[in-house]
Amino acid sequence: MKFQESERELMLTGIGEKFQESERELMLTGIGGQGVQLAARVIAQAATVEGREVLVFGSFGGMMRGGNTDSTVVISDRPIEAPPVLSATWSAILMHHQYWTPLRERIRDHGLVLVNSSVFEGDLDRDRYQVVEVPVTGVATDLGNPLLAAMVMCGVYGHASGLVSLNGLMEGMRRSVPPYRSRLIEANEVALTTGWEMAP
Repeated sequence: MKFQESERELMLTGIGEKFQESERELMLTGIGGQGVQLAARVIAQAATVEGREVLVFGSFGGMMRGGNTDSTVVISDRPIEAPPVLSATWSAILMHHQYWTPLRERIRDHGLVLVNSSVFEGDLDRDRYQVVEVPVTGVATDLGNPLLAAMVMCGVYGHASGLVSLNGLMEGMRRSVPPYRSRLIEANEVALTTGWEMAP
C-alpha cells in the first residue's frame, strides 16, 4: 500500500520509508485499560532515543477502566511548534470505536489511520484516510495476554509510518515500563516485533 502524494507534500512517499518531514502528529484514542497512554509513551520515547524532539500529552476520562483515554504525540526533527492540544493530526491509532468520534474530523485528508479491527465497530472513510486494519487484541490474545494489544499496535505503527525504528521502540518500551512491571518486558518485545512484522 502506498500513501497518496498531496499538493503540500505532507505525506510520506510510501509506508515504512524513513521520516522525511519536520513535524508529524499522532493521536491515539481508546478506552481505559487498553494501554493507550503506555503506547503513546513508548512511541514518544522511541523518537527521543533516535534524537528527535517530542511532545506527548495524555488525557483521561473519569474511570480508570472503560472510560475514554486519549493521547497526543508530536515528533519533529527541530523544535516543536505544535500546541499540546492539536486541531489536526497526520495519523491516528483507534484502539476502540466508543470515543473516537471527536477525533474523526481532526485527521487530515489521506492521514494514516490504524484500527484495532478486533473490537472496532463502524465504518471509516477509506476515500479520505489511509486505513490499516490490524486485529491487535486477537493477536495479543494469541501471544498469551490481551493486554499486549497496545504493544502490537506500536510495532505496526512504527513500521507503517516510518517514524521510528523497531530498535527505537524496544528501547522506548524499556524506558516506559514501570519497574513493578519489568517482568513483562520480554513479552512486550515479542509483541512489538510481531506488530512490526504484521505491518503492510
